[in-house]
Amino acid sequence: MAPIQSESYQKFDLRHFLSGRANEIGLLVAILVLYAFLAAFASNFMTLPNQLNILRDAAFVGIIAWGMTLVLISGEIDISVGPHVAFAGVLLASLAQSGVPLAVAALIVIVLGALIGCFTGVLRAFLDVPSFIVTLALWLGLRGTAQVMSDAVPIVIMDFSFQRLGAGWFLGIPTPAVIMLVLFAVFSFVATRTVFGRSVYAVGGNAEAARLSAIPVARVRILVFAITGALAALTGILMASRLGSGNSGAASGLEFDIIAAVVVGGTSLFGGRGTMLGTLLGVVFIAALVNGLVLMGVDPFAQGIVRGVVILVAVMVNIISIKRMRGRT
Repeated sequence: MAPIQSESYQKFDLRHFLSGRANEIGLLVAILVLYAFLAAFASNFMTLPNQLNILRDAAFVGIIAWGMTLVLISGEIDISVGPHVAFAGVLLASLAQSGVPLAVAALIVIVLGALIGCFTGVLRAFLDVPSFIVTLALWLGLRGTAQVMSDAVPIVIMDFSFQRLGAGWFLGIPTPAVIMLVLFAVFSFVATRTVFGRSVYAVGGNAEAARLSAIPVARVRILVFAITGALAALTGILMASRLGSGNSGAASGLEFDIIAAVVVGGTSLFGGRGTMLGTLLGVVFIAALVNGLVLMGVDPFAQGIVRGVVILVAVMVNIISIKRMRGRT
């Protein structure tokens, strides 16, 4: 009898594991279908240089997406990250132009990015201003500030060694992609193996219950926005390095790709649910989709329509796959 009980227990564990990973499995299938379609209809899509290019483009979405995942899990949202990237690049270029060493300028930009995130978190945590409203105001303010600082003209950064940071390679992999993957490992650990990570899920699931359980809800909210602000600043530095300038018009619409990647990855807009692995798959899906549409020669104005439809279908497929997987268990 003991071996039979052990075998059934193992089967139950497998089903439980699959149920808990239903979203990731469904999204992986969607990525494979997308790759098969683009390989058939988009010339040069499956070539190694193009796949490395997808990795590089994915990094500019993925780095911020790790912070955005925490924000959405906590039940909040941040739509200011696109203008924040542009502002960070312009500020970096302005500081460099004024004689500040690039390493020092980069540190200043990242610290300021975290402080801007803290400002958002404080308004949300202590004044109860909805995060959508706060970040909408920042969306307007940061983009406008970047345009005023640069007169809407790119500020060139004359440092070729710095340009290798965003456009260079490390062991045959684009440097931004390496940074993205290292940060993925860090934030996966934070989300699943730390008290802070568990607190983020608790706050997003039920903030009042978390407060009654002695979880510092205000501190958690401030930290998730501060982290996202710092990551947006880091992405701004990498983008300025890739472009060779700080550009107030950079990262236009980036916030929508980031939120789409996180939501496609299975993170709930209502908080309490989401994984970094799901977000990683969502980032790959969005990056491959955007790249494939360009290679297929789809009209730029029509790309938004196609992306919107495909993203909606991907989310629906994930929801259906999760429900079916859980129903079977």
